[in-house]
Amino acid sequence: MELRTFHHHLLQGFMLLSFISNCCARFVVEKNSLTVTSPEKIKGTHDSAIGNFGIPQYGGSMAGVVVYPKENQKACKSFGDFGISFKSKPGSLPTFVLVDRGDCFFALKVWNVQQAGASAVLVADDIEEALITMDNPEEDSSSAKYIENITIPSALIEKTFGETLKKAISGGDMVNVNLDWREAVPHPDDRVEYELWTNSNDECGVKCDMLMAFVKDFKGAAQILEKGGYTQFTPHYITWYCPQAFTLSRQCKSQCINRGRYCAPDPEQDFSSGYEGKDVVIENLRQLCVFKVANETNRPWVWWDYVTDFQIRCPMKEKKYNKECADVVIKSLGLDAKKIEKCMGDPDADMENPVLKEEQDAQVGKGSRGDVTILPTLVVNNRQYRGKLAKGAVLKAICAGFEETTEPAVCLSGDVETNECLENNGGCWQDKAANLTACRDTFRGRVCECPLVDGVQFKGDGYSHCERENQDFICTD
Repeated sequence: MELRTFHHHLLQGFMLLSFISNCCARFVVEKNSLTVTSPEKIKGTHDSAIGNFGIPQYGGSMAGVVVYPKENQKACKSFGDFGISFKSKPGSLPTFVLVDRGDCFFALKVWNVQQAGASAVLVADDIEEALITMDNPEEDSSSAKYIENITIPSALIEKTFGETLKKAISGGDMVNVNLDWREAVPHPDDRVEYELWTNSNDECGVKCDMLMAFVKDFKGAAQILEKGGYTQFTPHYITWYCPQAFTLSRQCKSQCINRGRYCAPDPEQDFSSGYEGKDVVIENLRQLCVFKVANETNRPWVWWDYVTDFQIRCPMKEKKYNKECADVVIKSLGLDAKKIEKCMGDPDADMENPVLKEEQDAQVGKGSRGDVTILPTLVVNNRQYRGKLAKGAVLKAICAGFEETTEPAVCLSGDVETNECLENNGGCWQDKAANLTACRDTFRGRVCECPLVDGVQFKGDGYSHCERENQDFICTD
């Protein structure tokens, strides 16, 4: 049941012949560190592979105690069936549950553990091999219900390390570990570069619905970051080429432009009805050119407006996914339609399209980034993002790309808050009577800073006391 090789449901039939084979593709496993802090005999730091679902705590760390269940050790069934709960008691460390690989999807294991109240999941590999990325299954109506609702982080660990943890736990030791994502995203300078490998097709099922919802939801934050000069965003689109022997086939003609050089699968996977793959390629190309033309006028963030407006105004299901509808959107945003058409070139010409050729070249991994083979893919500071494609989770990853204290205000907003202030006020100073607190959630964790109230800055250490400047001392028991 598990996905031990790359998969891409959008590919079909002959298109598989044109794709980079799994043996040759360079897929990079993104990692975070896992440090055992006790018992003394197994102390040490190990690599673990970040799961491709859930919400990794980018920019932060999490301490917990590891438990290995006596029953349902592969976590393929609900722990409720066994009367098992992993919910931490008030004041105790969060519970990290160690489970074994095998018999069911990785994502289902994590979902079952989350439902039982755990804070994180460690999956021990069942074979000796280099770390791999735990992927989610192709979404169907049953798996979609839990994949989208996984909110805890997970990591795959090597078989030998897993056995070490199990031995210590079975021997009665309390095993404490620290999961650390602070270096999972590098932060070389005061600007974060990120890419979204996306697609204009809106009829590919759950994955397309998730992508469309993310773009709409993330647009506001993306534009704030871009307008402030905090980020440099670039959209990308995957295309494939048709093998030369098939360029004149019906399949290639319906799915490709420029004589088989740039192709996309049929949206409905039905060559006899609806839109064709080449329609998707042309709209992908248009969206790339919208970005390029907007960028030339120093308004790259307009891409987000075009893409979201096109989704709303020109959906496939209403038969409006066409040039006429796109032109209306382009005009409404004040973009130069003639420049966009010139950028797109002639899709019927038997020659390379420079824009799409550049995209195909960019799919190949460079530096620390592996090949882009899955849609959608987010890349932050040249590292592929792992986890749920959701506004808060993605913002947390982007914010982790800034050096500490240089992140913009949006990184300290409610969109990426950690909610640590909800319990015991995060251990910070507070005045319950005046409804004042020094606790503030950030994507790196809570901070205790005396508040600014009605233009007056409170002073103090933020932990035990805060006082209004030139006013009477304010404290609480």
